[in-house]
Amino acid sequence: MAEYPFFQIDAFATKAFEGNQACVMPMDAFLEDEELLAIAAENAVAETAYIVPMDEGRWRLRWFTPSVEVPLCGHATLASAHVIWKHLGYDGAQIIFETRKSGELSVERSETGYIMDFPAPEVREIEITEDVVAALGARPIAAFAGPFYAAIFSTPEDILALKPDLKALNAIGMSGDWDRGNFGCLAAGGEGVDVTSRFFAPGSGIDEDPATGSWHCMLAAVMSPRLEKQELKCFQAFPGRGAHIGTLLDGKRVKLAGQAVSVIEGIFKL
Repeated sequence: MAEYPFFQIDAFATKAFEGNQACVMPMDAFLEDEELLAIAAENAVAETAYIVPMDEGRWRLRWFTPSVEVPLCGHATLASAHVIWKHLGYDGAQIIFETRKSGELSVERSETGYIMDFPAPEVREIEITEDVVAALGARPIAAFAGPFYAAIFSTPEDILALKPDLKALNAIGMSGDWDRGNFGCLAAGGEGVDVTSRFFAPGSGIDEDPATGSWHCMLAAVMSPRLEKQELKCFQAFPGRGAHIGTLLDGKRVKLAGQAVSVIEGIFKL
């Protein structure tokens, strides 16, 4: 029986039960994809991250939901860096992650938490179609395509009131544009923040995600030019949890700021 260290982290959180849950499992080498997916399904949280050490300060990183491997996951990257610094004895100033589809990602420690450096996605404004309006149950004032579908609404209250038809959302997507069934909804403003958002991802096996770093890369690319602010304070709403995420759009890169806390430590027996 193989045994692997196991950590469950609340990412983009200052205490337990905030932000988004991620499981992090260090390994000497990645298992077969089928095994990685089965472990993620067993863990039954939004993402499980697998990390494999390389040279000093460098790790390979992959992310799996309970149903698919994803090309980029911010909160599980944050959780992975937290595990490396807090539990694996690393004391360097920076961590570099090598990923399959998002290139090199870096994480640094700050006075209050961690700062991640991610690629900024290309986005373009698109026409709002009636199938999207019907699936969301409300009409956005603008929409953008990128890695996800971004629907802009007038007020934060509009965002909090959304009750989308998840089955209908899961059927909507466009080849070459956003991933099928992955919708971010956002509005300028909110209590003490620049942007309030929610993220629905039935296409990735997640009805609604509590804190989504990859979504905030797109959010920054869309909203920083609209608000004429390079740096944004953002709140991702989610019943019972929620997360504060800072974004800084810097050319073709986005820096995401947040904190993380360890909630479970143990051994996964396979």
